[in-house]
Amino acid sequence: MIAKILSTLLPVFLIAGCGALYGRFRTPDVRGLNTLNMELFVPMLVFAVLADRQAPLEEYATLALGAAVVVLGSGLLLWPLTRWLRFDPKTFLPPMMFNNSGNMGIPLLVLAFGEAALPAAVVVFIIEMLLHFSVGLYMLSPHTPLWRLLRMPIVLASLAGLGVNLGGVPLPGWLLEALNMLGGVCIPLMLFALGVRMLDIDFSAWRTGVLGAVLCPLSGLILAAPLVWWLELTGLQAATLWVFAALPPAVLNYLVAEQYRQEPHKVASLVLIGNLGSLVVMPMVLAVVFAHVGT
Repeated sequence: MIAKILSTLLPVFLIAGCGALYGRFRTPDVRGLNTLNMELFVPMLVFAVLADRQAPLEEYATLALGAAVVVLGSGLLLWPLTRWLRFDPKTFLPPMMFNNSGNMGIPLLVLAFGEAALPAAVVVFIIEMLLHFSVGLYMLSPHTPLWRLLRMPIVLASLAGLGVNLGGVPLPGWLLEALNMLGGVCIPLMLFALGVRMLDIDFSAWRTGVLGAVLCPLSGLILAAPLVWWLELTGLQAATLWVFAALPPAVLNYLVAEQYRQEPHKVASLVLIGNLGSLVVMPMVLAVVFAHVGT
């Protein structure tokens, strides 16, 4: 059990550590890397996974619903506590809701459960991203037009992939292979960029960060427990929802807070300490998942 957990987590943190080490001595253009990843490599991966007719996407509808409830429910669950602690909801709630399903979630699930987990990992990632760029942006700026979603490459790739899959359109093997090779670049690049980004974040609001490191996975797991039973999720899909629910805040929360000038230093601490906290949280969650969820 311990060996399986270590074999899952060590590559994740090793690649992120390489990014942090490289960023310590160099100044890579992380913004450019992230733009390239989010506009090319991630959409390629999303399209390839969704367009593959061997992946019966209709089987993932309940998992997608579960992921949406975890994201939105975390905000509703923590709203009273946020008000009681007198935190600004625009600062505290988005990092608690929108987790690291890309940089950490996809690699972690693939390493833990193999390539068979990739469709499920992509489904929950798409749900989280769509909610982040709709509900999340609305929370920070209610006047943000939601039609901007349609300009995002990942949304276009998702719609195109769903259309190909559900429409029964056959794609040649060589095309899918090329798309999978390009999309495969995004997974290690996500982790590498995550490591570099961690160097830009300080501990100025460490108390808030520690609280968020506890509440982010805790709120997700509290919601996942009844959802797995209610949605009758089993095997790989149940494991995916458990891992998704326990993920730390996404680095993207920091970038969005910086863009909207929403106390970015506090969001930075929530993101950094939350991701460091995953060193403790994820081994425990994986131990439970490996022991009790059959795959």
